[in-house]
Amino acid sequence: MYSDYASLRAWAEGEVQRTRPPDRTRILIGLGTCGIAAGGLDVLTALREKLADMRVPAEIVPVGCIGMCFEEPLVDIVRPGEPRICYAKVTPKSVPTILEEHLLHNNVRKDLAFAVIGDEPYDGIPSWKQLPFFATQRRTVLRNCGFIDPESVAEYIVHDGYAALAKALFEMTPESVIEEVKRSGLRGRGGAGFPTGMKWEFCRKSPGDHKYIICNADEGDPGAFMNRSVLEGDPHSVLEGLLIAAYAIGADHGYIYCRAEYPLAIVRLRKALEQARALGLLGEHIFGTDFSFDVTIKEGAGAFVCGEETALMASIEGKRGMPRPRPPFPAQKGLWGQPTNINNVETLNNIPPIILNGADWFAAVGTEKSKGTKTFALTGKIANSGLIEVPLGMPLREIIFEIGGGIPKGKKFKAAQTGGPSGGCIPSSMLDIPVDYESLTAAGSIMGSGGLVVMDEDNCMVDVARFFLSFTQSESCGKCIPCRLGTKRMLEILERITRGEGQEGDIELLLELCETVKLGSLCGLGQTAPNPVLTTIRYFRDEYEAHIKEHRCPAKVCKALITYRISEEKCTGCTLCARNCPVGAISGERKKVHVIDPAVCTRCDTCRQVCNFDAVLVE
Repeated sequence: MYSDYASLRAWAEGEVQRTRPPDRTRILIGLGTCGIAAGGLDVLTALREKLADMRVPAEIVPVGCIGMCFEEPLVDIVRPGEPRICYAKVTPKSVPTILEEHLLHNNVRKDLAFAVIGDEPYDGIPSWKQLPFFATQRRTVLRNCGFIDPESVAEYIVHDGYAALAKALFEMTPESVIEEVKRSGLRGRGGAGFPTGMKWEFCRKSPGDHKYIICNADEGDPGAFMNRSVLEGDPHSVLEGLLIAAYAIGADHGYIYCRAEYPLAIVRLRKALEQARALGLLGEHIFGTDFSFDVTIKEGAGAFVCGEETALMASIEGKRGMPRPRPPFPAQKGLWGQPTNINNVETLNNIPPIILNGADWFAAVGTEKSKGTKTFALTGKIANSGLIEVPLGMPLREIIFEIGGGIPKGKKFKAAQTGGPSGGCIPSSMLDIPVDYESLTAAGSIMGSGGLVVMDEDNCMVDVARFFLSFTQSESCGKCIPCRLGTKRMLEILERITRGEGQEGDIELLLELCETVKLGSLCGLGQTAPNPVLTTIRYFRDEYEAHIKEHRCPAKVCKALITYRISEEKCTGCTLCARNCPVGAISGERKKVHVIDPAVCTRCDTCRQVCNFDAVLVE
């Protein structure tokens, strides 16, 4: 429809003026999956009802996650000519107070507002950039998340959307696009960290009747939600990155492979594709050039192994998602036997700002070998759980204790799992490790797609290894023997150890199995599955030995190795523990000391959690 970017931009600005008049109040509400899970839809209903009752003209704009998942639901109010005031943990009950005070009485509720989404503080309310959570972050991938309506292509264009695509098509050759990406130092953000520009170059030089580009959105790591949040909050940026990559390698069709467990992301992706086609940004002769390209969304069934490139391509082709040997690599012989390039969501989201701002701009951030920023899903035993983006090379300590706010309840930091179930555990003695590809690899872990799970002193590292290995073992496709049987034997040993049935030589046997699985497995799932076991033995061997030699779990987690007892000194006989015990293991009269029958007790921990007097002891 549009043959130049200027006319497209003019249309978008007019559309935003029409649908979001600058003289009208805007109310932004975070409606990513995290906001919805926290009750955002009920808050949205309350906002609509109260605005109708007040008869105040205001636009309600749903936006994606800005990163502060721990403060959801978030509601921001922007009155004409005034700063954007952010209210956190909003409930349907607090909506009337916030709207009446802010909109009718011009009274910003400082007790409920926690930040100004702007560069400067306002009336005693700090700027969001002053908050420890945001102060050291650098938003490139997340530049639009939480700021624009993800279902409005006009808002995306007004924020320089599709300008990089126009620049690539009108000012650059495919080869110069690839060279710019190579100079930027961008490495694949899906786990392996292979140089993106080099990957594109291999595919462009490979002969083939057709070439394909695939966006890997099959994010399957437990505790990871980086790609999901980007797709929900800024789908057009991913699409623009995909278009530029297609132009660079010579692809005429692309696929976005997204797991069906991400329904909101898929809804917003479909809408983005419809809008792009309506504007001529997908289809034949984009911007009036010779470049033609379209995209198909493929919903995955949730198999973790389909995050691996060759298994993903098999799934798209309608086959069982199982890896195949390499070479040939996808760039040589991929989807339907044609040259194929695969990048994940975050990698593609970096492409538009690199093309728009230049390779030197991107390469100025990060370390010598790990350029740019990295998004992380910060979860686990952490005060500020959420989505963050930091320069590569930032010390782990800064991420956990400044951005993350430290460990709740005064507990001690014990370890951080990076790289998902295929990653490793970084101990407290290595808190100052730079978070970059080389440093994490040297520590026995991987960057992965960006999961970062924090553990405290109450976590048993043997049980942590068992948990992650149980995940990778169940997700193994079973094609190769080292992964299919090796992970199973390793899991059996770990389960024995956590049951108090460990034997002398188990640690050595685990290490031997780890090396066999790493060296013999066909794909990255099996090759990295032993990492949690290797790193927990490397840094927490004493916990393994305590389980095996002393039949003791130092963290008091493994049920077979602990006993629950009620303190005679602290028990008041309130009967709360007995009333909540699901198996009736607690007996005693009111106002007298109660007793737990260890033969009946299932170690569910309910009694300790409900006791108001810290009378339940775990030994």
